[in-house]
Amino acid sequence: MASESYFFSLLGPLHLTAVDWNNEHHCRSVAASLVQGVYALERDRQQNRKGADSLAPAWWEFFHFQLVLQLRDEVDSSIFGSIFEFKPKASNCHYSIQEAPRYVIAFRGTVINPNSCIQEDLRLGFLFTINELHGTSRFKVAMEAIKNKVDVAGALNIWLAGHSLGSAMAMLAGKNMAKTGFFLQAFLFNPPFSSASIERIEDKTLRQGIRIAKSFITAGLTVAIKGHQSEDPFVVLSPWIPCLFVNPADDISSEYVGYFEHRKKMEEIGASKIEELASQNSIRNLLLGKTKSEPLHLLPSANLTINFTPSPDFVRAHGIRQWWRPDLHMHYIIRKSRRAEKRG
Repeated sequence: MASESYFFSLLGPLHLTAVDWNNEHHCRSVAASLVQGVYALERDRQQNRKGADSLAPAWWEFFHFQLVLQLRDEVDSSIFGSIFEFKPKASNCHYSIQEAPRYVIAFRGTVINPNSCIQEDLRLGFLFTINELHGTSRFKVAMEAIKNKVDVAGALNIWLAGHSLGSAMAMLAGKNMAKTGFFLQAFLFNPPFSSASIERIEDKTLRQGIRIAKSFITAGLTVAIKGHQSEDPFVVLSPWIPCLFVNPADDISSEYVGYFEHRKKMEEIGASKIEELASQNSIRNLLLGKTKSEPLHLLPSANLTINFTPSPDFVRAHGIRQWWRPDLHMHYIIRKSRRAEKRG
């Protein structure tokens, strides 16, 4: 029997009968729904649901998107992403569609169900923690699809969206495209942070002290081991401003809250250069000799949305479903690097 989480008619954002593409809540809800559509596609594949029995199509057809391409893992043939094209009928355009994307490329996260678990998802989750996601065949398939669509439609007409492991894929792809001068709109739901979470430590002074000490240690090791760096990722990435959506009760993504707060604190005490240097490296990679490996969470700029709506458990705090609810209690932080602010 299909899980109710895949039934759009039960849990989807049915209140969005008309989408205003200038409304942040509407755009967030659509992006999250398309990611859920990828989850549903993979579940349909597992359960061999086809045609009228498929649960996935409702997640994109409700918003007048069409499925263009399924992205499949070369190792296990699972569906990890999809490309959707926006094709509305004139009678359905209640708002201006000039801000609507032409294509949305969405990536699901790890599939763990009581009766199924995709081993390749777990392997990629481990590779993410050691900054090796870029070398996987799944990521190479994703990058090829993104580059092809950018060539066809242009970067301004494409959205990236992902949840959990899928948001790590979208973030890494977005960073790669930004380094070549293409800045794609990105909706990153519960993106995993690649180092240990400090945010859940209750003592704020202790949290700040740990982060400051870590930054100085990492920066010192970087100078000692790598010396002067000719290429500064902060310069290249600073114009790209992805949208991050995190929940403070989610240990997987909550560290982004502290990450951007710490960056601000380091600027206030005149140590922004130290923090920039520390952010580009990790103590683990430096000690292991992986001096060319860049932490995925290196983001000079971001629009950070924090969901403070109470979550009864970790599963809901980390889930995609929360992001299309109309009754969220949220806090918004726009964080731009000093270089991005100068350009703006």
